[in-house]
Amino acid sequence: MGAAKSENKLKRDLGLIDLFCISAGAMISSGLFILPSIAFRYAGPGLILSYVIASLLIIPAILSKAELATAMPKAGGTYFFIDRSMGPLMGTVGGFAAWFSLAFKSAFALLGIGIFAVLLSPMINELYVKLIAVLFCVFFALVNIRGVKHTGKTQIVLVAGLLGLLVFYIVGGLFFVDMGHFENFMSFSWGSIVSTAGLIFVSFGGLTKICSVAEECKKPGRTIPLGMFLAWGFISLLYVLVIFVTVGVVDPGRLGSTYMPISAGAQVFLGEVGLVVMGVAAILAFVSTANAGLLAASRNPMAMGKDHLLPQVFAHVGRRSTPVFSIIFTTVFMILVIVFLDVEGLVKTASTLKILLFLLVTVSLVVMRESNIRHYRPKFRSPLYPYVQIAGIGAYVMLIVQMGVVPLLFASGFVVFGVVWYWVYARDKIWREYTLLHVVERVTGLKKTGYLVDEELREILIDRDNVTEQRFEHLLRNCPIVDLQKFLLPDEFAHLLAQQVNGRVSYNEAKLLRLLKKRSRDSNIVMHPGVAVFSHMIKGRNKFEMVLVRSRKGLVSGGDHDPIHAFILILATADQKSYYWHCLMWLIQLAEEPDFERR
Repeated sequence: MGAAKSENKLKRDLGLIDLFCISAGAMISSGLFILPSIAFRYAGPGLILSYVIASLLIIPAILSKAELATAMPKAGGTYFFIDRSMGPLMGTVGGFAAWFSLAFKSAFALLGIGIFAVLLSPMINELYVKLIAVLFCVFFALVNIRGVKHTGKTQIVLVAGLLGLLVFYIVGGLFFVDMGHFENFMSFSWGSIVSTAGLIFVSFGGLTKICSVAEECKKPGRTIPLGMFLAWGFISLLYVLVIFVTVGVVDPGRLGSTYMPISAGAQVFLGEVGLVVMGVAAILAFVSTANAGLLAASRNPMAMGKDHLLPQVFAHVGRRSTPVFSIIFTTVFMILVIVFLDVEGLVKTASTLKILLFLLVTVSLVVMRESNIRHYRPKFRSPLYPYVQIAGIGAYVMLIVQMGVVPLLFASGFVVFGVVWYWVYARDKIWREYTLLHVVERVTGLKKTGYLVDEELREILIDRDNVTEQRFEHLLRNCPIVDLQKFLLPDEFAHLLAQQVNGRVSYNEAKLLRLLKKRSRDSNIVMHPGVAVFSHMIKGRNKFEMVLVRSRKGLVSGGDHDPIHAFILILATADQKSYYWHCLMWLIQLAEEPDFERR
């Protein structure tokens, strides 16, 4: 049974650098190396503002996803948040939107590889461009099937090379910027600027891809929000600087007609060498996006398969701890998209789905917060709630409307498709309690729910915080043990404890001594006949230390309590509260064993 369970579990192999590179690599691709040319046709030099607006508009989604991902670090990310907050019907819509938007964006990147292959051989036509994209798609499927660790390492190498080339482009190009190219900066209306921000929104869509692989992250409570925020700040600045240099050095007529704007910019001040070098950078960008995109996209059908919204085969995890069928199916879907859609069609489709998805996930956060479910305990909380979320919801609705009738119809059609799929395939297969029911319960005062969602969140917290008996047993075996042969005064006893934990936590001995002497509201004493547990919450992260003191003669605790023969000190940081409560439970269970005092 245990072996089977471990085989179906994803490995936590991704650290902060991996997550930053997955997020950054997913952003720097077609949205930077192809899309500026298309956007320039609609906004002129003002496309710089479009990129700034798009960067700001994604903030509500970043904050919402960061909070939800630290509370529920599960494969599928966005789909899982929407499903557990608003129910399987909206989960179906959100799951398909997340899956297809990532697949469309990754297919866009793969087409970019083919387009830039023209640099190597000008004789390459559209058929060969698509064939190259398909071959790379198959290659990345094989990389992902081998394991997420290989995907993360590949991503680090790709993104490091890419960032180095782009910094080189910015530094070199700044000396050749012609400010005359910015004279008609607002030659297009604000409406065009905003609608162009919607068009290029897909450029920022990859930023939150790491939520889809949250179940495979080390220390998700810290690494997920930090990885997203670092990628957002760094890549947003990079976008603006690269676009500024490109508009400043490339002739406006050429910028609006080429599919290689950055390469065209490098050619201005570096000649043919610059054209080739930035062509290589573009291919690295497309490769990194396609690699990260397939990784993240394949986790959505996997999560939907686990929840019976798709056939169970999608949820199967292979011997390398990767969802093989989900990866293969996503790969086939991307190949079909590559073959049958053109570049601009891909951009509009991906952007519309991304905006719809961010709208749903922002609403999901509001639902989770307002439910007051006990075990909804994110390690990161969105600041300025609910104002940021309300502004984000309004902005995303406005963006879809500004993009025109066709994207609006597409978004509506997509919602209808999700609803029909749910009613035809999934409705009779599942019944699942969801958080929105708890909100309705709060508003109406009528009891409509059990504790199913809360229990599921509790199980997620146990996994997130590594709350296992094995960890507890290891802690118990390795904690300092003090055997007292005589009575000690309270001050002497506190001094002894401070000496034992000194160096194990980020407090010097004097601070620990003061902490142990005072009875603050953060301390607890749990009494059991002959046993006392004294705990303090300390500053910092990921700290949990325990000291066991044994006394045959017993320590006098005062009052009517029996002498204490086992005294346990626990010092923990606030992020370890869940583990702390489980440790208390296990300690009490141990103390209730008949031979506990002798042992």
